[in-house]
Amino acid sequence: MKIPYEVAPNGGMIRVPGEQVGKVRMLMAAEGLPKGGSIGYEIFDQKEGFGTTSFVQNINHLRAMEGELARTISTMGAIQSARVHLVLPQRELFSHNSQTATASVFIKTRSGASLPREQIGAIQHLIAAAVPQLQANQISIVDDKGNLLARPTDGAAGTSGAGGTQDEMRVGYEQAQARKIEELLAQTLGFGKVRAQVSADLDFDRITTSSEIFDPESQVVRSQQSTTEDNSASDGGSGAITMTNNLPGGQAAAGGEGGNKSNRAEETINYEINKTVRSQVRETGQVRRLSVAVVVDGTTTTDAEGKQTYQPRTEEELDQIKALVRSSVNYDATRGDTIEVRNMRFAQGDAGATDAATSDMIMGMPKLDLLRIAQTLLLAFIGLMVVLLVIRPILRKLFESTGGPAGGDRYLSTDGMGNAQLPPPSPGAFSNSLQGEMEDSEIEKMIDISRVEGRVKASSLRKVGEIVDKHPEEAVSILRNWIYQESR
Repeated sequence: MKIPYEVAPNGGMIRVPGEQVGKVRMLMAAEGLPKGGSIGYEIFDQKEGFGTTSFVQNINHLRAMEGELARTISTMGAIQSARVHLVLPQRELFSHNSQTATASVFIKTRSGASLPREQIGAIQHLIAAAVPQLQANQISIVDDKGNLLARPTDGAAGTSGAGGTQDEMRVGYEQAQARKIEELLAQTLGFGKVRAQVSADLDFDRITTSSEIFDPESQVVRSQQSTTEDNSASDGGSGAITMTNNLPGGQAAAGGEGGNKSNRAEETINYEINKTVRSQVRETGQVRRLSVAVVVDGTTTTDAEGKQTYQPRTEEELDQIKALVRSSVNYDATRGDTIEVRNMRFAQGDAGATDAATSDMIMGMPKLDLLRIAQTLLLAFIGLMVVLLVIRPILRKLFESTGGPAGGDRYLSTDGMGNAQLPPPSPGAFSNSLQGEMEDSEIEKMIDISRVEGRVKASSLRKVGEIVDKHPEEAVSILRNWIYQESR
């Protein structure tokens, strides 16, 4: 910003030129500053009182852990701020049942940014490694748009694989693919200009395959055995020997040649053939079929007069978007995958809000405000009717029975100078009071008082005494006034 500044010696103030104060405040407000930071382990740097209870210490320790984790998570590039809430149950004595620790994380991402699945898992493992007895599958993560990025699972190994039920796996896969498409297209089309919906048909059958493969070309002599046998026997004939036989050219004596001959050769060779044993396990969650629907918004141009004109996407742009989506979701035509990309104009949020607000207005005022005003007027009317028809007649009867206002204030009056004084006795009031007492069969004796004209009831005298007790200062003022008048 190139604004000169000066840091106060105590480090608690930053000074800027007076003409730049407004600009600095606006720039800081745009960045969300100043804002209260989370409290970390520095909470223990403060001196604690001698009477600090263990409950307060445990709460401070929990706040410190939450603050430190929130600070660490906020350092990630796509995260603007984060809050961490930990639930660490304490094991009670003589209790066999133990509760697991849980955590929830609220994340506010920067404008146009989103968290990939890898970072969400990294946050879960980061918190699980920092908190004792906390598993990564017991951590929930929610973003500022209300999307549930990660939910706690029971962690049991089942047919759905590690981490959740079949529906959770399917929903997680669909959301991951849709988020991948939106992140890819938002870089070129603009943030909020594309919406993607993915529907996946997953195969949750777990198949184990075993096979043995023999290779006849790979022969190795394992053992070789050779056997050779040759037998021969000779036995001559017994003919007569004569002179003729001994002469040259004479014929030999007739006789037979005897003998046995045997010749046997045997060779055994054992070969070792190459054999491959293969065991293949196909895990659950294989994609059978994939359906993808993508809706993109058009472009808006503004002319010199400030008028906006909507222009739809061209067919060439839609084909390019479809090609990107195919590569993103691993499109396979043999599975029967389908991808639809349409260009539709998105509804403007301000116009919708204006229409909704206009529909809720009556006579230029919201319906809720008019309803509150009507309720207030109705309650005021009911209260007025209660006062006029119920309370007022009751008070009138009470005043008529006592002959005036309650208490003894009717005996006090003020003269022209503003001094309080007792009014003179009224014969009509005395006669009415006497008549009421006679009706009650209780006739009080009359008492003569000097310097007082007429006769006064004893009850009236007692009432005067009660008035004096209740208002001593006014009584003294009246007596002084009387004395002053007599002295003249």
